[in-house]
Amino acid sequence: MKYALAALIVAVVACLPYQSNAAQQAVVDPLVSPRWEDMRKAFLADAPVVFDPAVQVISPANAENPMQVPVTIDATALGKVQEVVVFADFNPIVQVLRFFPDRAPAFLGFRIKLQQSSPVRAAVRTADGVWHVGGTWVNTVGGGCTAPSATGGSKEWQKRLNEVSGRQWSEGPNAGRVRLRIVHPMDTGLIAGTPAFFLEDIDFSDAAGRHLMRVQTYEPVAENPVFTLNLGPGGSEGVEASGRDNNGNTFRARIAP
Repeated sequence: MKYALAALIVAVVACLPYQSNAAQQAVVDPLVSPRWEDMRKAFLADAPVVFDPAVQVISPANAENPMQVPVTIDATALGKVQEVVVFADFNPIVQVLRFFPDRAPAFLGFRIKLQQSSPVRAAVRTADGVWHVGGTWVNTVGGGCTAPSATGGSKEWQKRLNEVSGRQWSEGPNAGRVRLRIVHPMDTGLIAGTPAFFLEDIDFSDAAGRHLMRVQTYEPVAENPVFTLNLGPGGSEGVEASGRDNNGNTFRARIAP
C-alpha cells in the first residue's frame, strides 16, 4: 500500500510539467504576430482565450485588391455563440466588425480593406466566457485604408446612399444563404479632407420579425459592403434588414427568396 501511494504521487508530480507546457503552448499565437498581445489586451482583456480550429477565417492568401478583400467567418462548429469580433493586426484601424448571432448561425461573409499584409482574426465568445480565436495571414500590396472610395467620387452616390439589393437562395447548393449589398462609401477618415463616414449597425430579422443577427461595422469594411448569412436549408422565407450609419442615415429593406 505504501509503495502504491508513493508511485501515485510520483505519477501525479510527473504529469504537472507536461500540463503546464501544454497550457503555455495553447496561448502561443499560431500566426506568430508581434501584435498578438496588443490585440488580446484590446479586445479580449483578461478573459480565457484558446486558439481553436473550429473558428474558420476564410480568405485568399494573396489579395490583389486591398480595398475589397473577401473574408468569411464560420464558427458554426461551436454551436451557440454569443459574440464574434473580427480584427486585422496591422491595419491602422484594427477592428473590422462585430456580430451577435441570435437565431442565425455564427456565419458571416463580407469584404474588408487592408492597409498592408496582416493576420485577419475572429474571436468568438461562447456562453462560458471563453474566447475561441481563429485566423489567417492575408498578403496584399496594401493601401486599402488610405485610398479614396470609388463610391465617394461618383456624382450619383448621394442619390443612391444606403440603396439595398439582395438575394435569398431557397434551393440548390446555396439553399438558405442570404446576400445583401448596401451602397455606401465606407470612408475611413484617413484621407485628408474626407471625414470618417461608415455604416455602424445592421439588424437582420426573419419574415415573422424574429431577430436573426446584429452586425456592428467599422471603417475597415469595404465600400458598398456585401454581407452573406447562411440560415441553412429551410431558412427564413424572407429576411428584413435595417441599419444606420454614423451620420444618422438609415435604411430598411426586405430580401425575399
